[in-house]
Amino acid sequence: MDPVDAVAELGGVARSDQLLQHCSARAIRRALESGRISKAARGRYHLPSANQAAIAAARLHGTLSHLSAAQHHGWEIARDPDRPWISVPRNRKTLGRGVHLTYSDERGTATEPVRTVLDCARRLPFGEALAVADSALRHGVDPGRLRSAAASARGPGSSRCRRVANEATELAANPLESMLRAIALEVPGLQVRAQVPIQLPGVLVHPDLVDSELGIVIEAEGWLFHGVNPDQFSRDLWRYTMLVVHGWLVVRFGYRQVMDQPDYVFKVLTSLVQTGRSHPQTVRRRLDW
Repeated sequence: MDPVDAVAELGGVARSDQLLQHCSARAIRRALESGRISKAARGRYHLPSANQAAIAAARLHGTLSHLSAAQHHGWEIARDPDRPWISVPRNRKTLGRGVHLTYSDERGTATEPVRTVLDCARRLPFGEALAVADSALRHGVDPGRLRSAAASARGPGSSRCRRVANEATELAANPLESMLRAIALEVPGLQVRAQVPIQLPGVLVHPDLVDSELGIVIEAEGWLFHGVNPDQFSRDLWRYTMLVVHGWLVVRFGYRQVMDQPDYVFKVLTSLVQTGRSHPQTVRRRLDW
């Protein structure tokens, strides 16, 4: 796999051991030499946009914000930013050519973590903002502090801050799962939670998204996580088969579908809600195991 695609699918940051599972050492070295990926620290790589943001912040004497701040914090994000996000003081007269220029009085290299999450919630599409928030919680941001800050947010986008903070969870394994959950949360009648435990014969499984009332399981199938390990692939097949056998409605979506075809995913899930409502026995079967 191309190292750039691998780093992007991993959320824009990757450890060397993760990359070596999908790319040769030679391909990684060539991508580094050509500047298509960059080394963030020993054994960690990221996309060049993080370096470009740091250069832009220095040029403008500004602070990394939004997605650029999320990159600085080492969080996985759903999409690589098209331009650096830079914040400067409100009284600064600055030409923001080539950057997303915002204004705040916060100083330093990057906006602090909770502020970064809320900034993204105000300005980004719901799915991308949720991916940032999930990543922040996985990397140690306190969910109570995030929800408290969102509750006190005021001004444009404050309701979006509260929604993102309330829906965020550290249980989402990666931005792909976050983006899929964001789509599912928009589907009328669908009430999903991440990583709900389901007891199958001899093993407890935790699907990506579960609606227990409708008996629906939704899986995000990134190639990096399911496509290259034969043993993992075999276990996944067994799990999906057993879930169907025991009454669950199971659907699986790939990386490109979730990221590039959200309308398709939404339509499928909307239809699946109707199927789930017409099969109430799915819940009874689940409870029997």
